[in-house]
Amino acid sequence: MTHSEHALDFFHQGYNCAQSVLAAFADDLGLTLPATLKLSSGFGAGIGRMRGVCGAFSALAMVAGFVRGNTTPDLDDKEAIFSLIRSLAAEFEQAHGSLICRDLLHLGNDVQESPRPQARTADYYASRPCEACIAFCAARGEQLLNRTAY
Repeated sequence: MTHSEHALDFFHQGYNCAQSVLAAFADDLGLTLPATLKLSSGFGAGIGRMRGVCGAFSALAMVAGFVRGNTTPDLDDKEAIFSLIRSLAAEFEQAHGSLICRDLLHLGNDVQESPRPQARTADYYASRPCEACIAFCAARGEQLLNRTAY
């Protein structure tokens, strides 16, 4: 099973976008599944369902940090991970039109949503681009792990 397939399986179980992507990498990161689910839980739906930066992309940034992140405060090391994240963000935006959850879901700026997530139904999955975003981010994470890109 690919990381994308694994991530989509988590999403279809009801986990948020960030949890779904990061959980697909739990073994690769040397973390337990509960740890990855807890760590990424607040990043779903654009961080806390505030519809900011896509949660799937936030999880990809965590995977990228694990693979290529800095462990010292060296400016060159910081620049390297920031450059990688910017490159991934540009690729995500090219593929999906935006990095922002609110824009991806075509919600507009005036929509005020409750923190309560919607029930997962067939209509829910069919009406949003989340599956494509999740699969994209998990595939890019897999490429980073396998060092086949970037």
